[in-house]
Amino acid sequence: MPKPTLSIEFLGAAAEDYLPHLAVDCVVFGFHAGQLRILLTHWHARQRWSLPGGFVRRDESVDSAAHRVLQLRTRLDHVYLQQYHTFGGLDRRDEEIEHMLDHEDGRQAARAWINDRFVSVGYYALVDWTEVTPTPDGVLTDECRWWDLATCPPLLFDHDAMVARALATLRSQLGHSPIGLNLFSETFTLPELQRLYEAILGRPLDRRNFQKRMRELGILERVGELRGAGVRRAPYLYRFDRPRYEQALREGILLRR
Repeated sequence: MPKPTLSIEFLGAAAEDYLPHLAVDCVVFGFHAGQLRILLTHWHARQRWSLPGGFVRRDESVDSAAHRVLQLRTRLDHVYLQQYHTFGGLDRRDEEIEHMLDHEDGRQAARAWINDRFVSVGYYALVDWTEVTPTPDGVLTDECRWWDLATCPPLLFDHDAMVARALATLRSQLGHSPIGLNLFSETFTLPELQRLYEAILGRPLDRRNFQKRMRELGILERVGELRGAGVRRAPYLYRFDRPRYEQALREGILLRR
């Protein structure tokens, strides 16, 4: 069986339209009903999984490239993306990609730069995974789907390190930034918000302390009581106070004493 090949025009434009050696990779965390997952793409020529990513075009910023990659793989618009680290080690290259390139297209320069060392700018996003339509590119990748973090397969390149760094960054930012605005419907309960924090941190939190601290932050607005069957008192419904939430993002808040 012949070795799989790919064309240098796999992103819908010629190689000269991209910046050599500069890429973006997105760690897309998905949360719903207390579960935290990660979005991965499957490289059919390698039979391996990787993060969604791509090269930066000459006519776009690095941030715009990350938003473009995210929109193509998730079909979501206006998703919050956070740049968290630049990966530029001397060993960031993958010689096997050279054998996947289409040697019939005659673009020697393109084959040279795609096989050379790459600098990749890492971004993470946190979305409701039920709102996502996972979409492979159909050329390099033939599948795009969610994986539980606990069962995530070994990834191509240095993407395992990227995921670990992104998760550590997300966890650390829980200490000074609010989170969850784009994950819930208009209203939610404090137990639902607590499950989000517990899923990210990977450990349980004390209910009373968590709810007390959330109320003290001033970013939540109580809108009513979730009434249900039974004699137990139902939890109150809340929504984010968007102006205060966005101010907290700009200025930073202290979630831990």
